[in-house]
Amino acid sequence: MSPPPPPSQGHPRAAGLTLAALTLAADQAVKGWMLGPLHLPQVGQITLAPIFNLTFAGNPGVSLSLFAANSDAARWVLVAITAAIALAVLVWLWRETRTGEALPLGLILGGALGNIVDRVRFGFVVDYADLHFGSFRPFLVFNLADAAISIGVVIILARSLYLREKREQPPESLLGAEPATTAPES
Repeated sequence: MSPPPPPSQGHPRAAGLTLAALTLAADQAVKGWMLGPLHLPQVGQITLAPIFNLTFAGNPGVSLSLFAANSDAARWVLVAITAAIALAVLVWLWRETRTGEALPLGLILGGALGNIVDRVRFGFVVDYADLHFGSFRPFLVFNLADAAISIGVVIILARSLYLREKREQPPESLLGAEPATTAPES
């Protein structure tokens, strides 16, 4: 088995790290726009479409506002836990040899870093995306980082299920197909 190519030759880690950096940059740019030019914390809500609003929500907890950090100590514990998770994702990404796995890991890493930056800067995560169908809200208010993390996780799960099913399929010769034979030459 040959060693993986260096990052300059298109190694999956370079693709994953690039996507992580782009995700982090886009997340922070959109959040900056929400907090700056749109003044979303002061306005509260901006309706963009019948099913989508920009609604400011400072989330002191983690996913679904669980484990709210209501003190500085709790805030830094959440920063440490999410940083440890981001580090584990970075190690996984660093070792990954398949681009199809590295890219969703990049989404997860970039999203995690975006939310860590918020928690360090503000003490909460800036959420603003509010998808709703009348009074039904399939999600709590979320942000680009949350969406990147969710999409990355779904891709990894889907790929692992698909690849597992593909590996479990028996070869054709075991399915009762007769091996091809050649007729004797005359």
